[in-house]
Amino acid sequence: MPPIKEAAAILRRGGLVAFPTETVYGLGADASNPAAVERIYRVKGRPSAHPVIVHIADAGQLRKWAREIPEHAARLAARFWPGPLTLVLQRAPGVGDQLTGGQDTIGLRVPGHPVALALLREFGGGIAAPSANRFGRISPTSAEHVLSDLNGDVDMILDGGPCEIGIESTIVDLSRGGPVVLRPGRIGEQDLAETLGVESSPPDSAAPRAPGALQSHYAPRRPLRLLSARDWAMRGQGGPVRRAVMSFHARPAGDASSIWIEASRDPQRYAHDLYANLRALDSSGCEEILVEEPPGSPAWAAIRDRLSRARSG
Repeated sequence: MPPIKEAAAILRRGGLVAFPTETVYGLGADASNPAAVERIYRVKGRPSAHPVIVHIADAGQLRKWAREIPEHAARLAARFWPGPLTLVLQRAPGVGDQLTGGQDTIGLRVPGHPVALALLREFGGGIAAPSANRFGRISPTSAEHVLSDLNGDVDMILDGGPCEIGIESTIVDLSRGGPVVLRPGRIGEQDLAETLGVESSPPDSAAPRAPGALQSHYAPRRPLRLLSARDWAMRGQGGPVRRAVMSFHARPAGDASSIWIEASRDPQRYAHDLYANLRALDSSGCEEILVEEPPGSPAWAAIRDRLSRARSG
């Protein structure tokens, strides 16, 4: 049986399939099967109140999952789907709490990866798919990462190579009127404003809970310190701690770090490499990870978000 057909058959039986998207690898289950979705939560160790994103094959499937499609949602879907954008909308009748964390909203997206789209078309329904890793840890951007994290707990891994973008989708809440960015990603606020003709608002206390928005997330097992450029010169202080380093600078002569990664100064390349680099740092035998803080410009907003949640404390 071809891999896509086999994967779709596993989903129909209530199994779990890890599959690539352009952002990160997802851990997929039939979104209409509560028991299958519950298995995602058990495998990941994910809190039940933390919603999952439902992946669909095209915007024509929106009405199955969302009660209404605001004009803003239609415009964003027309421009950015398939692609790294999740829309949060009022959920349709019959959409279960196991997908929404008990909220009245649902996160939906059409992924921009040929393997993911082929699976969705073959399966014919929505696929609930958070990242294919243990909850709160570094997201997977290759099949090898999924195997390392979930070996034995997933029924099939579709290998689509390294993910093109490397960080999760932008999440935009449109359930309460104007656009609110709940999680930054490749699609930035300027892209949204150009499409909608209005500026996005920051989340407020009434905003829906969104995947990846907890204070601690995307975290390595070793403690990670994020250092500003001003503090970078002081990085060696604090005693004989074995460190792993990611910096925009070349490794200096005589440096004793367990590993030194000179990161790209291009934000898209940095994002593509981020989770693989964090995994390399975490597995280097270090006691502590030091990361030089990225620039403060809008192009780096999603990367700053991920690193701020990955750092210790």
